[in-house]
Amino acid sequence: MLFLTNLITLLRELLTLGPCLTLPLVHFLRTFPVAELPTQPNPTPRPCGSCLTDPSASFVPLSVLQAPDAEPTIPSVHEPSHASTLMPADSDPVTTISSPTASGHPPLIGTHPMQTRSKSGIFKPAHRSHMCTVLHSRLLHSLLTMREPKGFKSAAKHPGWIAAMDEEIQALHKNHTWDLVPKPPNKNVVGSKWVFRIKYLSNGTVDRLKARLVAKGFTQQPGLDFTDTFSSVVKASTVRVVLSLAISNNWSLRQLNVKNTFLNGLLQEEVYMDQLSRYVDSKYPTHVCRLRRALYGLKQAPRAWFHRFSSFLLAIGFICSRADSSLFVLSKGADLIYLLLYVDDIVVTGSNSALLDGFIGKLTREFATKDLGSLNYFLGLEAHRTSTGLFLSQAKYAHEILQRAQLVNSKPVGTPMVVAQHLSMAGPDFDDPSLYQSLVGALQYLTITRSDIAHAVSAVSQFMHKPSISHFQAVKRILRYIKGTFRFGLSFTPSSSRELLAYSDADWAGCPDTRRSISGYAVYFGGNLVSWSSKKQPTVSQSSCESEYRALALTTVEVKWLRHLLRDLHVSSFISSGHTL
Repeated sequence: MLFLTNLITLLRELLTLGPCLTLPLVHFLRTFPVAELPTQPNPTPRPCGSCLTDPSASFVPLSVLQAPDAEPTIPSVHEPSHASTLMPADSDPVTTISSPTASGHPPLIGTHPMQTRSKSGIFKPAHRSHMCTVLHSRLLHSLLTMREPKGFKSAAKHPGWIAAMDEEIQALHKNHTWDLVPKPPNKNVVGSKWVFRIKYLSNGTVDRLKARLVAKGFTQQPGLDFTDTFSSVVKASTVRVVLSLAISNNWSLRQLNVKNTFLNGLLQEEVYMDQLSRYVDSKYPTHVCRLRRALYGLKQAPRAWFHRFSSFLLAIGFICSRADSSLFVLSKGADLIYLLLYVDDIVVTGSNSALLDGFIGKLTREFATKDLGSLNYFLGLEAHRTSTGLFLSQAKYAHEILQRAQLVNSKPVGTPMVVAQHLSMAGPDFDDPSLYQSLVGALQYLTITRSDIAHAVSAVSQFMHKPSISHFQAVKRILRYIKGTFRFGLSFTPSSSRELLAYSDADWAGCPDTRRSISGYAVYFGGNLVSWSSKKQPTVSQSSCESEYRALALTTVEVKWLRHLLRDLHVSSFISSGHTL
C-alpha cells in the first residue's frame, strides 16, 4: 500500500493535465499490482520536512466535479506502520513521501526553527517503491500513456486495453456473432475497427476500460446489406413523467444495463466482414466472417436489438405504449410495472417489489443483464434521492462542457442571455463552425434537466449552418451562466394530485430576420415540471394575438400527448383551468 502514497504525491503534479488523464491514473492506481513495481536501488537518505498525518483517512478516488471555486483535493492513505504524508504543492514531488513513527527515537535537541531530522540522526528506511527514481520507471510511462487510444496499434501497447479487447472477442464468440466462411463472389465485405472508451461512474471516477468492436457500417450498400434502420428511444418527457409517478407513489426505481446489447439482435440479411488483426484464424486466414448477430456499427443493429427486446417483453405480458414506443407497461391486477428503454439502458419501477424482482429475474435469464441497483446515473442524468423526493441533474455533464469550451475558470453571469437580445444573421462569420455546433449540440442535451436555458439554447441553435462571432459570444454567455449554476437540476416531490397544468407564451415577431414569433410552454404534472419547449413558429403571425393562439395550439398538442401517455400508464388525469401568460 505504501506505493499508493508515493503515487498520490505524483498526482499533485499531474492534476494540471485535467480529468481526461487524471481519472485513468486513479484507475491505474487501483489495478497496478505491487509485484510488478520495479526494484530500485536504495536511495540516499534525505531530510524529511514536517508533515500532517490523518490516521482515519482512507483512499478516495478523485472526482471530476469539484466545487466551482475549490482547488482539486488529494486523498491521503493510511497504513498501520507508516504515517501518511502529503507534501505541499511547492515541495519536491520525488522526496519525502513517508516517514516511520517517531516512537523509540531520542527527542530533538536544540531550539533552532530549522532543526531537521538528519541533524538529529533520524533517517527514513529504504523502500523498494521509493519515488526517487520513479521518473525513469516504466510505471510512470504507463501512467502518462494511459488514455483513450485512437486505434488498434496504440491500444496494443497497453496490457489493460489488450485485456479489454480479449474480453470483447470472448463475448462475441460466446454469442456466436459470426461464422467463418470462404469469401463469396460478388458480395460486399465490410471492414471493422476498434473503439476504446474509459467508462466512468456518476461521481466521475473510472469504472473500467471498454473495447468495442464495430463494423464499418458506412461501407454497407442499401438494399443489399440492410433495408430499414429506424429504432426508437424513449422521450425525455416520458422519463420525467414516470419519475414523477414513482416518487409520488413511493415506488423503488431500479436501473439495468444489457451487456453486448446489439449482439442480441438477429440479422435477416447476409452481411460479411473481414477478420480482425491479431485475431485472424490460423487455419482459415483467407475466410471472412458471416455475421449472424447485429454487430455494433451496422446500420440495422439498433433496429434488430429493439425488435428482439420488445418481442420478449410482449411475450411475457407487457404492453407497448402508443404514445412512446420505448415505454412498456405490465399490468397484473392492481400491480403495475413501468419500463423505459434507451438502447441498452433500462429503468424499471413498479408498485409490487416481488413482481418487480421476478421480472428482473426473467430478464436476466433471457439477456446478459447487469442489475445496477437503485437509479443513480442514467443517460448522463444524475439521480439523487432527497428527503423531499428526487433530484435530477447533469452536473458532471455540464462540467465536461465547460472543459471542452475551456471556460472552467470563467466568470459566471446571472442570466443565460442578455435581456431583450435578438440574434440575427448579420455579423462576421465565426472561424470554427464545428466547435460552435459541438457546443450547441451539447447544450441541447443539457436542457433535459435545465429548463432555464431552453430559450437561450433554442436561439443559438438556429444558426448551426452559419454561426457568426456574435452567435458564439451568445453561446459563451450561456456557458458562463452554467458555470455559476452547473449544479442546478430538476426536483420531483411527492404529490397526490394528477392535475396537468400548462402555461404558454409567445414573443411576437421576435426573429429580426424572418419576423416569425417564438412559442414557449411549460407543463406541470402533479406539481412537477415534466415538459417544456421554446421554438420558432413555422409561419409569420399578423398580430400578437395570433402568435399567442399559435403558442397555445402548440401547448395543447403537448398536453393532449401527455394525456395519451398517462392513459397508457393507467393514470387518470385531468386538466385544470387554462392559463396564458
